[in-house]
Amino acid sequence: LKAGGVAGVCVDLILFPLDTVKTRLQSPQGFRKAGGFRGIYAGVPSTAIGSFPNAAAFFITYENVKSVLPRGSSSYLSPATHMVAASLGEVVACLIRVPSEVVKQRAQVSPSSSTLRILSHTLYQEGIQGLYRGYKSTVLREIPFSLVQFPLWESLKDLWSWKQGHVVDSWQSAVCGAFAGGFAAAVTTPLDVAKTRIMLAKAGSTNASGNVLAALGGIWRTQGLSGLFAGVVPRMAAISLGGFIFLGTYEKTRQLLL
Repeated sequence: LKAGGVAGVCVDLILFPLDTVKTRLQSPQGFRKAGGFRGIYAGVPSTAIGSFPNAAAFFITYENVKSVLPRGSSSYLSPATHMVAASLGEVVACLIRVPSEVVKQRAQVSPSSSTLRILSHTLYQEGIQGLYRGYKSTVLREIPFSLVQFPLWESLKDLWSWKQGHVVDSWQSAVCGAFAGGFAAAVTTPLDVAKTRIMLAKAGSTNASGNVLAALGGIWRTQGLSGLFAGVVPRMAAISLGGFIFLGTYEKTRQLLL
Protein backbone atom coordinates (compact mmCIF):
# COMPACT_ATOMS: atom_id res chain seq x y z
CA LEU A 1 0.00 0.00 0.00
CA LYS A 2 2.73 2.48 1.00
CA ALA A 3 5.05 1.60 -1.90
CA GLY A 4 2.28 1.89 -4.49
CA GLY A 5 0.91 5.09 -2.96
CA VAL A 6 4.29 6.86 -2.81
CA ALA A 7 5.05 5.84 -6.39
CA GLY A 8 1.69 7.13 -7.61
CA VAL A 9 1.98 10.52 -5.93
CA CYS A 10 5.52 11.06 -7.22
CA VAL A 11 4.74 10.32 -10.86
CA ASP A 12 1.37 12.11 -11.02
CA LEU A 13 2.59 15.38 -9.53
CA ILE A 14 5.93 15.49 -11.38
CA LEU A 15 4.41 14.78 -14.80
CA PHE A 16 1.13 16.69 -14.42
CA PRO A 17 2.00 19.42 -17.00
CA LEU A 18 2.54 16.78 -19.73
CA ASP A 19 -0.80 15.22 -18.85
CA THR A 20 -2.52 18.61 -19.17
CA VAL A 21 -0.99 19.17 -22.62
CA LYS A 22 -2.10 15.69 -23.69
CA THR A 23 -5.68 16.25 -22.46
CA ARG A 24 -5.95 19.61 -24.24
CA LEU A 25 -4.65 18.14 -27.49
CA GLN A 26 -7.33 15.44 -27.26
CA SER A 27 -10.20 17.75 -26.25
CA PRO A 28 -13.01 18.43 -28.79
CA GLN A 29 -12.41 22.22 -28.78
CA GLY A 30 -8.73 21.87 -29.60
CA PHE A 31 -5.52 22.76 -27.78
CA ARG A 32 -5.71 26.57 -27.80
CA LYS A 33 -9.39 26.90 -26.86
CA ALA A 34 -8.88 24.35 -24.08
CA GLY A 35 -6.27 26.63 -22.49
CA GLY A 36 -3.06 26.14 -24.45
CA PHE A 37 -0.07 26.35 -22.12
CA ARG A 38 -1.76 28.53 -19.48
CA GLY A 39 -2.98 27.11 -16.18
CA ILE A 40 -0.87 24.02 -16.75
CA TYR A 41 -1.52 22.77 -13.19
CA ALA A 42 -5.32 23.17 -13.41
CA GLY A 43 -6.93 20.13 -11.78
CA VAL A 44 -3.89 19.14 -9.73
CA PRO A 45 -5.81 19.03 -6.39
CA SER A 46 -7.99 16.23 -7.78
CA THR A 47 -4.88 14.28 -8.78
CA ALA A 48 -3.15 14.94 -5.46
CA ILE A 49 -6.13 13.57 -3.50
CA GLY A 50 -6.80 10.54 -5.71
CA SER A 51 -3.24 9.52 -6.55
CA PHE A 52 -2.19 7.71 -3.36
CA PRO A 53 -5.31 5.54 -2.86
CA ASN A 54 -5.54 4.82 -6.59
CA ALA A 55 -1.96 3.54 -6.93
CA ALA A 56 -2.13 1.73 -3.59
CA ALA A 57 -5.35 -0.06 -4.62
CA PHE A 58 -3.74 -1.17 -7.88
CA PHE A 59 -0.59 -2.62 -6.34
CA ILE A 60 -2.38 -4.28 -3.42
CA THR A 61 -4.60 -6.08 -5.92
CA TYR A 62 -1.73 -6.77 -8.36
CA GLU A 63 0.61 -8.30 -5.79
CA ASN A 64 -2.10 -10.31 -4.02
CA VAL A 65 -3.53 -11.75 -7.23
CA LYS A 66 0.00 -12.64 -8.39
CA SER A 67 0.60 -14.48 -5.10
CA VAL A 68 -2.53 -16.65 -5.38
CA LEU A 69 -2.37 -17.47 -9.09
CA PRO A 70 -0.28 -20.51 -10.11
CA ARG A 71 3.04 -19.61 -11.69
CA GLY A 72 4.76 -22.98 -11.51
CA SER A 73 8.14 -23.60 -13.04
CA SER A 74 6.91 -22.89 -16.57
CA SER A 75 7.88 -19.50 -17.95
CA TYR A 76 4.77 -19.59 -20.13
CA LEU A 77 2.51 -19.10 -17.10
CA SER A 78 4.23 -15.93 -15.86
CA PRO A 79 2.98 -13.52 -18.55
CA ALA A 80 -0.59 -14.81 -18.13
CA THR A 81 -0.35 -14.37 -14.35
CA HIS A 82 0.92 -10.79 -14.75
CA MET A 83 -1.84 -10.02 -17.29
CA VAL A 84 -4.63 -11.28 -15.03
CA ALA A 85 -3.18 -9.58 -11.93
CA ALA A 86 -2.71 -6.25 -13.74
CA SER A 87 -6.20 -6.36 -15.27
CA LEU A 88 -7.88 -7.01 -11.92
CA GLY A 89 -5.71 -4.31 -10.36
CA GLU A 90 -6.97 -1.80 -12.95
CA VAL A 91 -10.63 -2.72 -12.40
CA VAL A 92 -10.26 -2.05 -8.66
CA ALA A 93 -8.08 1.07 -9.03
CA CYS A 94 -10.49 2.65 -11.52
CA LEU A 95 -13.15 2.82 -8.81
CA ILE A 96 -10.94 5.52 -7.27
CA ARG A 97 -9.23 6.82 -10.42
CA VAL A 98 -12.27 7.66 -12.55
CA PRO A 99 -13.92 10.31 -10.30
CA SER A 100 -10.51 11.93 -9.83
CA GLU A 101 -9.85 11.76 -13.59
CA VAL A 102 -13.24 13.24 -14.55
CA VAL A 103 -12.74 16.28 -12.30
CA LYS A 104 -9.09 16.64 -13.30
CA GLN A 105 -9.71 16.56 -17.06
CA ARG A 106 -12.62 19.00 -16.87
CA ALA A 107 -10.42 21.36 -14.86
CA GLN A 108 -7.59 20.97 -17.38
CA VAL A 109 -9.76 22.23 -20.25
CA SER A 110 -11.39 24.95 -18.09
CA PRO A 111 -8.39 26.51 -16.29
CA SER A 112 -10.48 29.49 -15.12
CA SER A 113 -12.69 27.21 -12.99
CA SER A 114 -11.50 25.76 -9.68
CA THR A 115 -11.40 22.02 -8.99
CA LEU A 116 -14.00 22.41 -6.23
CA ARG A 117 -16.36 24.33 -8.52
CA ILE A 118 -16.09 21.66 -11.21
CA LEU A 119 -16.71 18.91 -8.65
CA SER A 120 -19.81 20.65 -7.26
CA HIS A 121 -21.10 21.45 -10.77
CA THR A 122 -20.69 17.81 -11.87
CA LEU A 123 -22.51 16.53 -8.78
CA TYR A 124 -25.30 19.09 -9.22
CA GLN A 125 -25.80 18.42 -12.93
CA GLU A 126 -25.22 14.66 -13.11
CA GLY A 127 -25.04 13.28 -9.57
CA ILE A 128 -22.59 10.58 -8.48
CA GLN A 129 -22.95 8.81 -11.83
CA GLY A 130 -21.44 11.90 -13.45
CA LEU A 131 -18.21 11.27 -11.56
CA TYR A 132 -18.16 7.73 -12.95
CA ARG A 133 -18.82 8.74 -16.53
CA GLY A 134 -16.08 7.07 -18.51
CA TYR A 135 -15.53 4.20 -16.03
CA LYS A 136 -16.10 1.62 -18.75
CA SER A 137 -13.93 3.46 -21.28
CA THR A 138 -11.17 3.91 -18.67
CA VAL A 139 -11.19 0.19 -17.82
CA LEU A 140 -11.22 -0.63 -21.56
CA ARG A 141 -8.14 1.59 -21.93
CA GLU A 142 -6.30 0.44 -18.83
CA ILE A 143 -6.70 -3.32 -19.30
CA PRO A 144 -5.07 -3.43 -22.78
CA PHE A 145 -2.44 -1.01 -21.49
CA SER A 146 -1.66 -3.28 -18.53
CA LEU A 147 -1.76 -6.41 -20.71
CA VAL A 148 1.11 -4.88 -22.67
CA GLN A 149 3.01 -2.97 -19.95
CA PHE A 150 3.24 -5.35 -17.02
CA PRO A 151 4.20 -8.62 -18.78
CA LEU A 152 6.75 -6.62 -20.80
CA TRP A 153 8.11 -4.95 -17.62
CA GLU A 154 8.38 -8.27 -15.78
CA SER A 155 9.96 -10.00 -18.81
CA LEU A 156 12.55 -7.24 -19.28
CA LYS A 157 13.44 -7.42 -15.57
CA ASP A 158 13.81 -11.22 -15.76
CA LEU A 159 15.99 -10.95 -18.88
CA TRP A 160 18.21 -8.27 -17.32
CA SER A 161 18.48 -10.26 -14.07
CA TRP A 162 19.47 -13.40 -16.01
CA LYS A 163 22.11 -11.56 -18.05
CA GLN A 164 23.81 -9.95 -15.03
CA GLY A 165 23.38 -12.93 -12.69
CA HIS A 166 21.42 -11.16 -9.93
CA VAL A 167 18.08 -9.44 -9.38
CA VAL A 168 17.77 -6.03 -11.04
CA ASP A 169 18.35 -2.87 -9.00
CA SER A 170 15.53 -0.34 -8.62
CA TRP A 171 17.02 1.95 -11.33
CA GLN A 172 17.19 -0.99 -13.74
CA SER A 173 13.57 -1.82 -12.97
CA ALA A 174 12.77 1.83 -13.71
CA VAL A 175 14.46 1.65 -17.14
CA CYS A 176 12.45 -1.48 -17.96
CA GLY A 177 9.31 0.34 -16.79
CA ALA A 178 10.05 3.33 -19.03
CA PHE A 179 10.37 1.17 -22.14
CA ALA A 180 7.32 -0.94 -21.30
CA GLY A 181 5.20 2.11 -20.46
CA GLY A 182 6.14 4.05 -23.61
CA PHE A 183 5.34 1.12 -25.89
CA ALA A 184 2.02 0.42 -24.15
CA ALA A 185 1.11 4.13 -24.28
CA ALA A 186 1.64 4.31 -28.05
CA VAL A 187 -0.57 1.35 -28.93
CA THR A 188 -3.44 2.35 -26.59
CA THR A 189 -3.62 6.07 -27.48
CA PRO A 190 -6.89 5.77 -29.52
CA LEU A 191 -8.60 4.31 -26.45
CA ASP A 192 -7.22 7.18 -24.36
CA VAL A 193 -8.59 9.75 -26.84
CA ALA A 194 -12.02 8.07 -26.72
CA LYS A 195 -11.94 8.11 -22.91
CA THR A 196 -11.07 11.82 -22.86
CA ARG A 197 -13.90 12.69 -25.29
CA ILE A 198 -16.41 10.71 -23.19
CA MET A 199 -15.35 12.40 -19.94
CA LEU A 200 -15.43 15.89 -21.47
CA ALA A 201 -18.68 15.46 -23.42
CA LYS A 202 -21.67 17.61 -22.47
CA ALA A 203 -24.41 15.79 -20.56
CA GLY A 204 -26.97 14.34 -22.97
CA SER A 205 -24.62 14.25 -25.98
CA THR A 206 -23.78 11.10 -27.93
CA ASN A 207 -20.35 10.70 -26.34
CA ALA A 208 -21.79 11.18 -22.85
CA SER A 209 -23.44 7.76 -23.18
CA GLY A 210 -20.00 6.19 -22.78
CA ASN A 211 -20.02 4.13 -25.98
CA VAL A 212 -16.32 3.66 -26.78
CA LEU A 213 -16.85 2.33 -30.32
CA ALA A 214 -19.16 5.24 -31.16
CA ALA A 215 -16.59 7.71 -29.81
CA LEU A 216 -13.81 6.09 -31.84
CA GLY A 217 -16.01 6.09 -34.96
CA GLY A 218 -16.84 9.77 -34.53
CA ILE A 219 -13.17 10.70 -34.14
CA TRP A 220 -12.22 8.63 -37.21
CA ARG A 221 -14.93 10.26 -39.37
CA THR A 222 -14.09 13.84 -38.36
CA GLN A 223 -10.33 13.75 -37.83
CA GLY A 224 -9.05 10.47 -39.22
CA LEU A 225 -5.92 8.73 -37.97
CA SER A 226 -4.39 11.95 -36.62
CA GLY A 227 -7.44 12.40 -34.36
CA LEU A 228 -7.19 8.87 -33.00
CA PHE A 229 -3.54 9.46 -32.11
CA ALA A 230 -3.95 13.02 -30.82
CA GLY A 231 -1.56 13.67 -27.95
CA VAL A 232 0.45 10.50 -28.60
CA VAL A 233 3.83 12.25 -28.14
CA PRO A 234 3.13 13.85 -24.72
CA ARG A 235 1.31 10.64 -23.68
CA MET A 236 4.33 8.49 -24.59
CA ALA A 237 6.72 10.97 -22.97
CA ALA A 238 4.64 11.18 -19.78
CA ILE A 239 4.14 7.44 -19.46
CA SER A 240 7.75 6.57 -20.33
CA LEU A 241 8.98 8.99 -17.68
CA GLY A 242 6.08 7.88 -15.50
CA GLY A 243 7.02 4.23 -15.90
CA PHE A 244 10.60 5.09 -14.92
CA ILE A 245 9.54 7.05 -11.81
CA PHE A 246 6.47 4.96 -10.89
CA LEU A 247 7.88 1.45 -11.18
CA GLY A 248 11.35 2.47 -10.00
CA THR A 249 9.97 4.27 -6.95
CA TYR A 250 7.65 1.35 -6.25
CA GLU A 251 10.53 -1.16 -6.32
CA LYS A 252 12.81 1.06 -4.20
CA THR A 253 10.13 1.87 -1.59
CA ARG A 254 9.10 -1.77 -1.43
CA GLN A 255 12.73 -2.84 -0.86
CA LEU A 256 13.16 -0.26 1.90
CA LEU A 257 9.94 -1.30 3.66
CA LEU A 258 10.45 -5.05 3.33
